[in-house]
Amino acid sequence: MAVLSALDYPDAELSILIVDDQQIAQLNQDYLNRRGPTNVIAFPMREGKFTEIAPDLLGDVVISVETAHQEGQRADLSMEERFDQLLIHGILHLLGYDHENTKSEARRMEKKTQELFKIIQL
Repeated sequence: MAVLSALDYPDAELSILIVDDQQIAQLNQDYLNRRGPTNVIAFPMREGKFTEIAPDLLGDVVISVETAHQEGQRADLSMEERFDQLLIHGILHLLGYDHENTKSEARRMEKKTQELFKIIQL
């Protein structure tokens, strides 16, 4: 995948789960204690006690296809473009990027998202 190579993780692995709003809302509640659907959730595997077991395994990215579709329509993007943005966003979360703690981290993550999105649009 071009995104992983651009991030210097060409041999990394991740799983991608595509769900509906009901399914992602349940995951959001169960794992993040947040109500309602969201667009993407990342479950990193490079954190915690057993990271050395499979160092190339980044984790799981869960994307709500319903929310992605709605957001794409509002932003005048195709479903594929919005899905790609969310996948990149999720991968960056797996690698430790964050947008919720500080504005500078949010800007850093947004900049990297845009860079990677341009790479896959070529």
